[in-house]
Amino acid sequence: MAQTLLRTPLHDRHVALGARMVPFAGWEMPVQYEGVIPEHKAVRSDCGVFDVSHMGEFEVEGPRATELLQATLSNDLEKIGPGQAQYTLLTNERGGIIDDLIVYRLDEFRYLLIVNAANREPDGRWLKEREIPGSDVRDVSDEYALLAVQGPRAIERLGLPKADQFTFEEGQIGGVQCMVNRTGYTGEDGCELLVMAEDAEALWDHVLECGAVPCGLGARDTLRLEVCYPLHGNDITPETDAISAGLGWCCALDKEFSGAQELREIKALGPVQRLVPFVMEEKAIPRQRMAIEGGGEVTSGTHSPMLDRGIGLGYVPADAAAPDTPLTIDVRGKPRRARVVKRPIYKREES
Repeated sequence: MAQTLLRTPLHDRHVALGARMVPFAGWEMPVQYEGVIPEHKAVRSDCGVFDVSHMGEFEVEGPRATELLQATLSNDLEKIGPGQAQYTLLTNERGGIIDDLIVYRLDEFRYLLIVNAANREPDGRWLKEREIPGSDVRDVSDEYALLAVQGPRAIERLGLPKADQFTFEEGQIGGVQCMVNRTGYTGEDGCELLVMAEDAEALWDHVLECGAVPCGLGARDTLRLEVCYPLHGNDITPETDAISAGLGWCCALDKEFSGAQELREIKALGPVQRLVPFVMEEKAIPRQRMAIEGGGEVTSGTHSPMLDRGIGLGYVPADAAAPDTPLTIDVRGKPRRARVVKRPIYKREES
C-alpha cells in the first residue's frame, strides 16, 4: 500500500502555479516551475523563493537546555547569544553525522533547531532519549511553515535592513508576523522566514508580489552543489565523519559531545578519505554512486547552470584530495576526466 505523502501549507499555491510535484522525504514537493535553469539563474542574479516547510523544527528549553545541546551537538553554543544562529552537527558515538542543522538561540534557556525533513523522527528520538532534568525537547514542526528567500536582491526586495549572516529577529513582512533568519542554502544573500502555518499563504503571496521567482527542489540542489554545501543522505550520513567530510570547522573538539573522542583521533591520524569538489574536464554529468578510479565514489553530481559543465562532490583517498588532482570517473561505463577544485566550485565575479 502506497504511503500517503505529506503536504506543506503551500501545496495549493504550487499546484496553481503549475509546479511539477514529486515525492521527497515523505512529502509532495515542487521540483520545478518554469525550469531548473531559469530558477537557478534567478537566484544567482536576483531573487527566488523556495517552500522549505518540509524541514523539521524542535524547541529545546529549560535551565539545562544548553547543557543538553552542548553534549549532543558538535559546535560550541557558548559562541552565540540570543538573536544568533549556528551551523552544527548532530553526531553519534562514532562521530558519524546523524544530521546537519542550524540552531537558533532564542534566549538564555530556549533554542530552536531546524533540521532536515528526512531526519525529523530520528533527530527527535535521539534528543528525547538524551533529555536531562531541566531540559525539554518538543517537536513543533507542524506549527510552522518555512520560506527561503534567496539571491543578491532578496533583502532589498523584501524591504529589510542589512544584517549579519546567522542572526535573526522577529518582524513583519507584508503585515505577516514571522521570524526573519539570515540563513540559507544557496550561497547567496537572503533569509529564511519562519511563519505560523496558517499565515504561510499570505506571506508566500507577498514575497511573490515583491518580485521573487518561485523555485523548486531542482534548483535548490544545483545551487547548493555549486557552493559545495553538503546534502545529508548523499554527502554526509551516520556512516561518514565530520573530519573526512571537511566539516571539522563546526566541531568544537575541545568540548565533550557524542563522538568527540573518535573525531579527535581521526583528526590526529588524518582521515583515510576526504570529500572533495570536482569539475568535469570532459562533457559528462556525474551522478551519485558513480565510481571514481582509485577507490572513490561520487556522492552528488549535476550540471552546473552557471559553469555549463558537470560538477560534483565525492569521497577520494586522502592523497588524491588536493586541488588540481586529476580524477577519472566512471560515467555510465565510460571513463571521463575530472579535476579536484577548491571550494566553492562557483563564485560570483565581483563587479
